[in-house]
Amino acid sequence: MSVLVVGMSHQSAPVALLEKLSMDDAVQNTACGELVSAQSLSEAMIISTCNRMEVYTVTNSFHTGVQDVVHVLAEVSGVPEEDLRRYLYVRYADAAAEHLMTVTSGLDSMVMGEQQIIGQVRAAYQSASDQGTVGARLHALAQSALHTGKRVHTETNIDEAGSSMVSFAFDQALQRMGQENLQGQRVLILGAGAMASLAATHAGRLGAQLVIANRTRERAERLASHAHEAGVRAEVIDFGERAQALGQVDMAISATGAQNFTITESDVAKHGAQGKALMLVDLSLPRDIDDAAADIDNVDLVNIERLSRSLNAADTDIAAGTSPHAQARRIVNEELESYASAQRVRDVVPAVSALRRRAADLVECEVARLNQKHPELDEKQMDDVSRALKRVVDKLLHEPTVRAKQLAANSGSVSHERALQELFGLQLEGSGVSVDVEDLPALSEVKKSQEQSTN
Repeated sequence: MSVLVVGMSHQSAPVALLEKLSMDDAVQNTACGELVSAQSLSEAMIISTCNRMEVYTVTNSFHTGVQDVVHVLAEVSGVPEEDLRRYLYVRYADAAAEHLMTVTSGLDSMVMGEQQIIGQVRAAYQSASDQGTVGARLHALAQSALHTGKRVHTETNIDEAGSSMVSFAFDQALQRMGQENLQGQRVLILGAGAMASLAATHAGRLGAQLVIANRTRERAERLASHAHEAGVRAEVIDFGERAQALGQVDMAISATGAQNFTITESDVAKHGAQGKALMLVDLSLPRDIDDAAADIDNVDLVNIERLSRSLNAADTDIAAGTSPHAQARRIVNEELESYASAQRVRDVVPAVSALRRRAADLVECEVARLNQKHPELDEKQMDDVSRALKRVVDKLLHEPTVRAKQLAANSGSVSHERALQELFGLQLEGSGVSVDVEDLPALSEVKKSQEQSTN
């Protein structure tokens, strides 16, 4: 039995598909129930946000488990299985554990280091626990992942990574515009996720008036209301009106992660104000804004891909392995090793228990046989024999059981020879051979020797 993850995120799928797979609590509960009813699946937990949809299950069969998960997702979303398979990714066993730890730490988010995902993972775990679809394995994984996320945000400065990227983008844009702020200027914000929210906040602080558009208008209106609370003027337009708005703004920022360009060269050429400068800022991966748009006169473009290269080239901490991202990765690796070790020990415990039960049964059987064969032995004598046999068995099994747990914790797999030596603490003479390559006989000599032995 191992943990299996089947999912998609802003990095693998278009926003439109993620929206179709988005699940509220009721749908998640229904889906989790259907998942654990499948013969290959025994536990289930679903993380569904605007940027990701991931199903965590425990399965007894990798391929069947994947098929069962995809089948349930197709039923719940109405999206054909073949369409889902184009964008889904799969993680299994330790890779699944590493993925959840990475996600919970904010290292797989659109905004690096964002903390909201911790609450979302905790809520998904709690919901599945309340419904009874979380067992021992997903419980252990969820707790380890939440602990990992907490460590990352406590012990590193990863929280600042996303806002640093947005801040750097604005610095680059203002420098190219020859301005210190955006006072009296209008800024179009496309998107309403974490990165778009950061951009809206930053633009507002620089004095801009905001025009916000998102595929789901309700989310755009929510972002606008937050701007109003901060004293920033903001209006909402339909997402389909974004191209027409280009001629009425000084800067357009896109952070949607859409499959297709949100702003194209033709959009700018057709709707951009003639002779008026327009600064485009692309904060999405994959790109939202067509690079060719910057070929138009008075149009400039800053995108996150180039910004990332600039930051990496300038950040000597990355090369030294002391950047927040490098520190976070080390924490994830530490916690993954600890989790995997604990799970291997957990898996070996039933075998150790079975071994001790088998030994106890054998002792009981031998004592009964001795009692039948020698009825002259009184109760005290038989009790002494039984105790002696149990002590012998306990002493024989003590070292193997302790070492079995140590082996499970420290090694994924061992040879039979090494297992016997390690389990029973044996030092066998001649148990290994070590020679230099040049001392080995030639292949022709080996074949000749084999032929002679068969004759």
